[in-house]
Amino acid sequence: MTEKHDVIIIGSGAGGGSAAYKLVNAGKRVLLIEKGPYLPRDGSTLSVRNDFVDGVFKNHVVWQDGKGKTFVPSEFYNVGGKTKWYGAALFRFRPVEFEAEPGFGLLGWPFGYEELAPYYDEATDLLKITTFDNEPELHALLGKITAADPQWELHQLPLGLSKEILSNPEEAKHFDGFASPTGYKSDSERNLIDHIRGKPNFTLLAGDPVSALVAAPGDSHTIIGVRCADGSTYEADTIVLAAGAMTSPRILQDYMKASGITLPCGDLVGGNFKMHLNSAVLGFSPFKDHDVLRKTAVLYNERFPHSSMQCLGWIDGEVLATQVPPEMPGMLDGILGQRAIGFWATTEDASSPQNRIISGGPQGRPVMDYSLDRIEQSKKEHEALIDAWTDRLLHAGLVGFHKYMGMGGTAHALGSLVTGDDPATSVVDPHGKVHGMERLYVGDGSALPRASRVNPSLTIYAWGLRLGAHLAAPV
Repeated sequence: MTEKHDVIIIGSGAGGGSAAYKLVNAGKRVLLIEKGPYLPRDGSTLSVRNDFVDGVFKNHVVWQDGKGKTFVPSEFYNVGGKTKWYGAALFRFRPVEFEAEPGFGLLGWPFGYEELAPYYDEATDLLKITTFDNEPELHALLGKITAADPQWELHQLPLGLSKEILSNPEEAKHFDGFASPTGYKSDSERNLIDHIRGKPNFTLLAGDPVSALVAAPGDSHTIIGVRCADGSTYEADTIVLAAGAMTSPRILQDYMKASGITLPCGDLVGGNFKMHLNSAVLGFSPFKDHDVLRKTAVLYNERFPHSSMQCLGWIDGEVLATQVPPEMPGMLDGILGQRAIGFWATTEDASSPQNRIISGGPQGRPVMDYSLDRIEQSKKEHEALIDAWTDRLLHAGLVGFHKYMGMGGTAHALGSLVTGDDPATSVVDPHGKVHGMERLYVGDGSALPRASRVNPSLTIYAWGLRLGAHLAAPV
């Protein structure tokens, strides 16, 4: 039996949850389909072993890179998507980060900051974004660094965290990379979906992946529904792809292949994939660090205009042991963990049509063909950023080490269905509708042309709210 809705949204992360929230509150009948299940709230998502060693809640689908080497990306399929697992750093892009920068290989948005500003405001309220004071030892360290080199500009980190988390040390130490069972961390499920759950015009279907888009009879350019893995079919006036930048383009690619249609933007579907250049930088001190929350500051340096350096959350021997060679003695993990402070180095990656997501490679596996050789300018800035920061750590009395996150570090994946005015250079129009298609929209980070120098989550929330407002508006 086919069920009919006003809007079907595929994916419940930042973009999908935001669009659903907006549409349901506008009175639209919405079906939100999530590939994965609900996460347990029994505390098991706070386990280092479950999350970092055994990967109990992670995606286990094997991908391959452009050279055929296999890997497993850091993807999560569950209600709330990757927002359940992020570190809740929620930044606005700067106005300049909506502009093209050809010299660095950066695409521009089809509109400016002011267009997204009201949705940034709305998302800020919904996600209860706040800041925290730096704890004593972090305050002292960053004070040394900025005093010695004033080019490092220190700012408070905007976080989607409740102040109450400070009363629960276990959660305060386990929010960055962990899912909060008590709701101290703002995410798509807690702050958006839970507020529309139970409304008569909202249905959430979890644990049933969408297997195909369904076209109108005799019109392959008009999408009227979806088919799920269990064979069920659902129809709606509008379909929104919000399954994430590594899944949404594959759904569209599979449809294009099955239907045989050509689109003006067809060659760009999956292209311009971005995920930031991200590296973890650890500084080891002779002294034990007693700070708990830690992830409260971000630094910028005008010498690295496309980059940022964030503080990471709690690191101890148990967490550290997941990132060091297995032959290292466990006692040494504990000793080092007590003296470690972490930072997250981020550099915006340039856009390249050759950096792309492909559905079904030669061995049938999904492909992420992504190479830093195509974006040398980003690679050089990232390396210079890390060199400069480890030098500052050394001058402050810490020995620094770093680890590039590589192909598996897809937490900031975006750009694979980029928005723009011209179908020759973009996949979706400024409102998110796929060029050359009817009734098919994109509501996730796939649409973002730029990654900025910071985490893109808040911008994806804002894009989803804006899309929801557009689809809810009277025709």
